[in-house]
Order: sequence, then structure tokens, then C-alpha cells
Amino acid sequence: MGTQHLEFAEFYRSSRDECLRAVLVIVGDHDIAQEIVAEAFARAWASWRTVSGHPAPGAWVVRTALNVNVSRWRRLRREVPVPDLAVLADTTATATAAQDPVDPQVTAALARLPSRQRQVIALRLILDLDTRGTAKALGIRPNTVMVHMARALAALRSDLDPILETSQENQ
Repeated sequence: MGTQHLEFAEFYRSSRDECLRAVLVIVGDHDIAQEIVAEAFARAWASWRTVSGHPAPGAWVVRTALNVNVSRWRRLRREVPVPDLAVLADTTATATAAQDPVDPQVTAALARLPSRQRQVIALRLILDLDTRGTAKALGIRPNTVMVHMARALAALRSDLDPILETSQENQ
């Protein structure tokens, strides 16, 4: 095996799970997340010389997966009507509860966030990118990342505080 193959294999082993978790938080469907992450890693392998020089190759994979998802969504949008997001959030939380390492109530709360806020949460908290790295991966300004992060955290706090208070009262 060549050095390039070994480098990519190590990158895949070390970053696949966190990339999958980040994409899962954004798209909300375990099967779709697995499919688009697999496609993104295939594209990373095809462009490994470029990707390996990227400051955050995991973010490159996540961003590519999101682009694959947008293309997939556009293709499907022409074929099938898009379901209501609130219904999708509820069914997604239930369907992926057994597969998802994140609490179903947190997953549902994340699904209710706007897409860009989910993306920022995933890149900042799951991939542990800093503000500048997140901005570069999403093609937005660092200040915009901070605004989306603040709004997402406020919405999650508002959404999850009643759940946390109820669970603390029951203990």
C-alpha cells in the first residue's frame, strides 16, 4: 500500500464517526447521513492530495456531504413533495433513537433549528472547529458564525430548559 492510501485510511478511521455525527445533526436522518458521508469520503479519496493539505479535512468532508445533500434534495424535490419539518423532526427523533448516540429530545430540538444554525452547531461542537474554521468551511464570515451560534444556543436553551427542569424535579 502506498503512503497516500495509508494516510487516507488513517484519516477515515479517525474522523468518520465525528463527521457522521456532525452531518446527522444537520440532516436529521441516520440513513441519509450515512449515505452522504460515504459519498463525501469517496470524493475526499478521489481528491486526497488536495484534501490532505486542507487545514481541516474533516470539515471538508462535512461540507462536501452537505453539498451532496443539497444536490440530493434538489433532485428529490422535483420527484416527491417535501414533508412538514415539524413532522419530520418528530419521526426522525423516534426512528433514529436506537441508532443515534444523542438524546432523542436533543435531536428533535436540533431538527427544529434552521439549517445554517444546525450546521454551525455541528461544526463547532462536534468537529470542534473554531469560529474561523467554521466560517471557512461554510463559506460565511466569522461574525455570521457567532450570530448563528448564539441564536442556536438560545433556541436550544429555550427548547430544552423545560425538559431539563422536569427531569431534575423527577430525581
